[in-house]
Amino acid sequence: MRQVYFFGTCLVDMFYPDAGIAGVKLLEHAGCVVNYPQAQSCCGQPPFNSGFRDQAATVAINQLALFKDGHDLVVPSGSCAGMIKHHWPELLAGTKHEAAAKELAARTYELSEYLIDVLDVALNDRGPALDICLHTSCSARREMGVAEQGKALLARLSKVTVKVAQYETECCGFGGTFSVKQPEISAAMADDKAKHVAATGAQQFVCGDSGCLMNISGTMGKQGMNLNPAHLYDFVWERIQ
Repeated sequence: MRQVYFFGTCLVDMFYPDAGIAGVKLLEHAGCVVNYPQAQSCCGQPPFNSGFRDQAATVAINQLALFKDGHDLVVPSGSCAGMIKHHWPELLAGTKHEAAAKELAARTYELSEYLIDVLDVALNDRGPALDICLHTSCSARREMGVAEQGKALLARLSKVTVKVAQYETECCGFGGTFSVKQPEISAAMADDKAKHVAATGAQQFVCGDSGCLMNISGTMGKQGMNLNPAHLYDFVWERIQ
């Protein structure tokens, strides 16, 4: 059987643990043996985005040894996957860790990408007919280039219809530390995103990145929208039960 590593991410661990468990179960459903090193922590993106490159590099170095056995590393987040795949090699360039960072980057995947492009997962949709709206994070869309894989995963649920929001490619305003440094701008962007999602007439809102999900669902709650926000992998797993 194919063995993989699973990188849980901080936000999944602290705010959406069911989505992490669902991600593991989806990989197992597709025939994988999932390895979850207990010592894993952050990908280092918060210090990296704030300009603390040395601290981010230290975080990366501490993680490298945990994923050294050559298994593919699967991440339920476009932003964290992008950090490992694109920025760890950059941070560790010219150090003794550069080769290890590049080797790990070459086998790092966002979860929907892995389920579709590598595993070609089959899904038997057991839920009722449902219209949903999917938001894909900027990192998943632009850095990892996996926007279509999220849609493709949902397309394998035979009774789910994905409604496309106006300006679907625009940022929700989270942007990691951006939402802390520029709260007014972030809130305005999230407000626009929530309204565009609601305007699709979808019955449920789904998102594959925890930061965006927190930002948009929080805004929806303040606006009194009842769109039952769900993490993509939690949603998919529940549909096939």
